[in-house]
Amino acid sequence: MSPNKNYHTSKPELEAAIDRDAPEHPVAQVLDEDDYFRSHSAPSYLPEVEEQVADFVNHHIKTGKRIVLVTSGGTTVPLENNTVRFIDNFSAGTRGATSAEYFLENGYAVIFLHREFSLLPYSRHYSHTTNCFLDYMVEKDNKVEINPNLADEMLVVLRKYNEAKSSNSLLPIPFTTVNQYLYTLRSISEIMKKIDCNALFYLAAAVSDFFLPSSKMPKHKIQAQPSGKLVVDLEAVPKFLRRLVDSWAPQAMIVSFKLETDNSILIKKATEALRRYHHQLVIGNLLQTRKNEVVFVTPDGLESWVRLSDDKKDKNTDIESLIIPAVISEHDKWILEWSANKK
Repeated sequence: MSPNKNYHTSKPELEAAIDRDAPEHPVAQVLDEDDYFRSHSAPSYLPEVEEQVADFVNHHIKTGKRIVLVTSGGTTVPLENNTVRFIDNFSAGTRGATSAEYFLENGYAVIFLHREFSLLPYSRHYSHTTNCFLDYMVEKDNKVEINPNLADEMLVVLRKYNEAKSSNSLLPIPFTTVNQYLYTLRSISEIMKKIDCNALFYLAAAVSDFFLPSSKMPKHKIQAQPSGKLVVDLEAVPKFLRRLVDSWAPQAMIVSFKLETDNSILIKKATEALRRYHHQLVIGNLLQTRKNEVVFVTPDGLESWVRLSDDKKDKNTDIESLIIPAVISEHDKWILEWSANKK
């Protein structure tokens, strides 16, 4: 129904951008953690989430499956308690949703901590498209049927979805705000602690760097100012990755992402992240080429590029089909190393 187009409104006009380098925020310490969680209320639904996650983890302790927490999508920063305005992070959740599918195909159970209404595993094939979903259907004899030209493709996706569902291998957990994300991440991490090195954290969410503390947040919609300006005093979101490594799930393997737009600093930034947070793997990617290549950077200083060949690009192959087996290989090594050190 909608005409084919060769443009996307989500792509920024790069020539209009101003280059500003912002310094890295300090790593969150125990005091920062205590201060943040003491001064910001937990989501009211958190006990329900914790019960769901505990049941899921206990189930897969029995099945023997490894469990990966995949975080996906962007967090919001509300500017009012009764939120009308908010600051959002750029992320459709493509990397996370696609990666979750490949983890499932490789035998992992997946806790999918995602931005509510962002892309989900399997349904992403139909929700993240410029084509109307109704184009996948046709009317025949006064009934709705699948378009025969697309039926084979849809059947493959449907079978994978049903397998994940019937085996109870996928647990979606939503968030919207950065506060919801941080509380939920901490709770899930502490529950996953019991599976030690069999836990994998694949942190692909785009988490806000700045937020408006609840103590500064107005209750109702911000009104227009006589000056015509709105000045918002944001604070840095505590960098809780180090707390995840040291305290919340210390035996787990943790993978973070580093997205940059400048190729000359990508490896440097990934290496700095490993040094600051002491985790096991950073996957670096450039905004412009993130769907075709990424680089694995490890604490021993090794760099390993994962790239789609021209042939795979032509076939619209998901780069996650290469990323996830490589991550699993690193997880295998981590489990062997951890098990050897435990003896």
